Amino acid sequence: MECISSSLIIVNPFKIMASSSFIFLWFILLFNASIAHAFTGTYGVNYGRVSDNIPSPEDVVKLLRTNKIKNIRIYDADHRVLNAFKGSGIEINVCLPNELLKDISVNEALALEWIKLNVQPFLPDTSIRGIAIGNEILGGDIEISEALVPACKNVYRALKRLHLADLIEVSSPHSEAVFNSTYPPSAGAFKESLMPYLGPLLHFFNQIGSPFYINAYPFLAYKFDPITINVNYALFQPNAGIDDPKTNLHYDNMFDAMVDASYVALEKLGYKKMPVIVSETGWASKGDDNEAGANVKNAKTYNFNLHKRLMLKKGTPYRPKMVVKGYVFALFNENLKPGPTSERNFGLFNHDGSIAYDIGFKGLVPSSASSKDSILRGRYLSSKSLLLVACATILLLFTEL
Repeated sequence: MECISSSLIIVNPFKIMASSSFIFLWFILLFNASIAHAFTGTYGVNYGRVSDNIPSPEDVVKLLRTNKIKNIRIYDADHRVLNAFKGSGIEINVCLPNELLKDISVNEALALEWIKLNVQPFLPDTSIRGIAIGNEILGGDIEISEALVPACKNVYRALKRLHLADLIEVSSPHSEAVFNSTYPPSAGAFKESLMPYLGPLLHFFNQIGSPFYINAYPFLAYKFDPITINVNYALFQPNAGIDDPKTNLHYDNMFDAMVDASYVALEKLGYKKMPVIVSETGWASKGDDNEAGANVKNAKTYNFNLHKRLMLKKGTPYRPKMVVKGYVFALFNENLKPGPTSERNFGLFNHDGSIAYDIGFKGLVPSSASSKDSILRGRYLSSKSLLLVACATILLLFTEL
């Protein structure tokens, strides 16, 4: 029953609760004054799909949920993936591909159309929390570099028009190529040649509250200089570490040093409070003869220690109160990726869904890498079997009394 008076309106709450659109609007209104954040956890994974033999998106959802991975990045806005993640609770950062940046940079209507087609229809059931505008744009093609800021602005304006800007973050991840120097961390500085593009980008992201995303790979640093760099320093293993002579801070791993070099570079430009998030990091389990350190042992060590480090929810030596967040690259070994052998062997999981090495995760199928032989597809049957055994035991006890 619905009662209406001059001062109070009472409606049937169950009718309102049944409306997903109402819930979505309520969510937006509740956080209307807030800044969108695409990463609410500390540990995420990049779900790349440059492959013709990896599990279906539906199986990927099972894999992620069982392993309690709640944040992912994808490199497009594939509709099958977004449909598969409906109701999963997993937060997704989608990507506007590099090849679309030029067109969208000069056409806000196209940005609006892209969001209406690839983002809005999946909300709120699929938790899309961010849009990455390209990937590793700066340091490459000049024309795309020039298009980056206008493309970011047009996407953000389109989100504002659709009342989604407070729900979905706009960002753009960078490679280490944006830096002029990173060692020691206190020497962190961006390349002057990139400032015509990076300067306005950081100014805009500071205005809208977006973090600085960096792809940080100790593996690549070690691969190119295995003589100078201590592999244990790159792998979070016990080592003497380094002391930064300017800050007197001690670093016992390269990952933290890379993050702090980013903080220092940002601070030098006046962005002391801008968060740094690692959009990609990982270690290859296989490589060519000239790819130092690319083996299963190192990949297992790095990713095990990285997971442990991120789950501590702690800051870095230079920013102890800024919790470090990072996305591992990658979920699967991707057999169609071009380049050296390492590019096809960054996965935590093999192409069939089995674990590539044992760091505590469960796979979709058995693997010789697992000492516990944890298998997701047999998990529910095992649970039922245990329940039946427990019930039978209880019945036997009662019959004996």
